[in-house]
Amino acid sequence: MTTGTAKAGTMTELSHESTAREIATDRGVLRYHEAGDGPPLVMLHGSGPGVTGWRNYRGNLATFAEHFRCLVLEMPGFGVSDPVDGHPMATAPAALGRFLDALGLDRVDVIGNSMGGIVGTQYALSHPDRIRRLVTIGGIGRNLHSPGPGEGIRLLTEFTDDPTREGLIRWLRSMVYDQSLVTEELVEERWQLANDPEALANARKMYGSAAFAARAAAAAASEEAPYWAMLHRLKPKTLITWGRDDRVSPVDMSIVPMRTIPDAELHVFPDCGHWVMIEQKAAWENVVLAFLTRKESA
Repeated sequence: MTTGTAKAGTMTELSHESTAREIATDRGVLRYHEAGDGPPLVMLHGSGPGVTGWRNYRGNLATFAEHFRCLVLEMPGFGVSDPVDGHPMATAPAALGRFLDALGLDRVDVIGNSMGGIVGTQYALSHPDRIRRLVTIGGIGRNLHSPGPGEGIRLLTEFTDDPTREGLIRWLRSMVYDQSLVTEELVEERWQLANDPEALANARKMYGSAAFAARAAAAAASEEAPYWAMLHRLKPKTLITWGRDDRVSPVDMSIVPMRTIPDAELHVFPDCGHWVMIEQKAAWENVVLAFLTRKESA
């Protein structure tokens, strides 16, 4: 069951409560935030301790809601939508499909932050007619020149194996270029959800050292190509956005998608870490809106 749409306006109008929605599917309730009118734009969050779609995009929602019907999906496995069995990243593309079906949406634009960009890419590879344009924020591709996994992922694994407040702060500091963004309010907000037993168990499925080892072994034994090796098949027009100073997914990861996605553009933002939509909010919003609203070429 869903309720009415919140109109774009001041950020006080677009509160967590006023935009919160939920919808039942055959695999549990999916929760999301909705604001604005216009073409549908699905916004997919990243991963990490205490992450939610609202926390990723609450600062951008008013801007995009002036042009789009914004739908910020809370993916299963992060403590907001109903959980499902399996690895949260592996189950996310199917959750996106259930979400679009439940809302009766045939074709949408997608913005995906980090893990959300991978999820949007995977869904577009398997359902090429359902994604019109795709925007990614870091995350996709693979390391070419820098060590992998990146520093931020290593700190995330350390926190997941041993969840302390100090470990959370170290990880949060790796996410941003501007260290003043790591406020006590941010730490407390993330710490509360990161400590939830269910959310922590799901985090260990993704980023625990045992999970990393198991995934590496499975990848070595698999004959299936990784998603980044299939990017040449991606159909939507794609905008790849990246922070030049990203310590989670270093900017050299962007080279593979930039060179292999047929209709891709790359925009790199200076003085910016992994959270491009937060650290370079105005510049990022301008670039993304120009891309999403650009008329189709003849």
